[in-house]
Amino acid sequence: MPVVTLYLDRLQRLVGKANKSKILDVLPFLGLDIEEEQKDFVRVEYSPNRPDYATDVGIASGLQGLLGIKKGQVKVSVKKEKKKFLIKTDASVKKIRPFISAVIARNGKLDDESIRQLIALQEDLHFGIGRRRKKASIGIHNLDSVSSPLRYTAVSKDHEFVPLASVQSVTVKEILEKTATGQEYSHLLTDSKVPMILDAKNRTVSFPPIINSALTAVSTGTKNILVEVTGMDKGAVDDSLSVVATTLQNLGFAISDVMIDAKSSSDTFKARTILLDPALVNQILGLDLSVPKICDSLKKCRLDAIPRGKKILCSIPRFRFDILGEMDLVEEIALGHGIENLKPSLPPSISVGEKNNVTKKLDQITSVMIGLGFTEALNSSLTSRQVLYDYTKRDPSEIIEVAESKSLEHTVLRDSILPGLLENLSKNIHESYPQKLFETGVVFTKGHPIDETVTLSCVSAHKDTSFTEIKSILQSLLKTDSGITCKTNATTHPSFASGRTAEVLVGGKPVGIVGEIDSQVIENFKIRVPVSGFEIKLSGLIFD
Repeated sequence: MPVVTLYLDRLQRLVGKANKSKILDVLPFLGLDIEEEQKDFVRVEYSPNRPDYATDVGIASGLQGLLGIKKGQVKVSVKKEKKKFLIKTDASVKKIRPFISAVIARNGKLDDESIRQLIALQEDLHFGIGRRRKKASIGIHNLDSVSSPLRYTAVSKDHEFVPLASVQSVTVKEILEKTATGQEYSHLLTDSKVPMILDAKNRTVSFPPIINSALTAVSTGTKNILVEVTGMDKGAVDDSLSVVATTLQNLGFAISDVMIDAKSSSDTFKARTILLDPALVNQILGLDLSVPKICDSLKKCRLDAIPRGKKILCSIPRFRFDILGEMDLVEEIALGHGIENLKPSLPPSISVGEKNNVTKKLDQITSVMIGLGFTEALNSSLTSRQVLYDYTKRDPSEIIEVAESKSLEHTVLRDSILPGLLENLSKNIHESYPQKLFETGVVFTKGHPIDETVTLSCVSAHKDTSFTEIKSILQSLLKTDSGITCKTNATTHPSFASGRTAEVLVGGKPVGIVGEIDSQVIENFKIRVPVSGFEIKLSGLIFD
């Protein structure tokens, strides 16, 4: 989770009518966790779906609402430029990185802390809704260093300019191959040409999504700012622009529009509305709030709300893209009403909570496996294609991938537990042997909806492990725990050694696989000793 440092004197000035003690008391009710508290500053952790909290001005705006200093929606006031600032888009860039939007922020003042926080906000947006700059990336420039109109175009990799924090002109190819940022994001630019923003004098302004030009570097002397956002997803581009523009307005800048191919960027900041049922609010929160009280609670969370018949019409600013529906508004109302004002009560049920039958059965299996000398592992249901399929030589045709994952490693839902245990072994090669691990958990297979099955897998790693050993473990488990007798028939499996693999049968039906792990798989995981293992379905075998 991202963390921001808040200097208390500065934050108090931004909030206004509140002392430091009161501010510290209210911070957690914004959904901020205080990580560290010192005399002059606090470090707070905030949710990535609230990037406006990456800066103290964003947090100050939220505090003003809960403290009742300022209520209602924070609106971005976009002025129309008398002399239009233009960005023209070439057709050449449409297939490379098609979307661009921008605003101008005038007559403001930046200090070192404001610049540091703007950079942090920029990177948080890149990582979050920007999906590591693929969907959106942001350029913040000294407006007075460029000449309108700008041209958003595609250039060859021989194009040269002086990149930010440099004094020497280099080619695009050199930036992609020799700089850390270029190497990290070069995979986003696979065409022979790359996107580039040039000004009216043909000077380079930005090389999105990689780096800005040194020409437009922002400093404490910068009074006027140009913010441009490019990307592959128009929604992410506009969302990112709305957060940065709102932040700059909170810093004291006046926001003006930019004409993008004859269309004003001011349309980006239009609020959206959600119709809220007060009955839902009271049902979920267990309260009896009146419509005016609900509206006031929403306004404390810097939203607008007015009665509309028997419901409430809520107006949501563009930068609050974390609010998707009524339940999100209920959460905002709880914050505005005051979490501290919600009184806990026991549920009306007279029953006592207890473990369900599946959990009880899994606990029994865990006890048996521990008694057999195994250690329980707990791995994530999300893993990587490399671990799940490449290293284990399994067919990835039925892979279930997470759309637009924020993680580089955890992108695939597991359909087997065994690869995760092998990865555990690979990370413990310097520990003593034997190493014996097991895990029970859910695996996923394609279906409508996706099918979920509880399975058990175990591995035994040491120089003398064998098919006989692992089969005896399996038979002992089933016999001891459930009185089940299993049989095995020779079979083949890409992850197991040929001639030392068997299908597990119970009542003539296949329930799993057992055997010695294939030597190539062991080598792929860089494990230094032989490994045997099994995986069986518990659903339908031990419980329904």
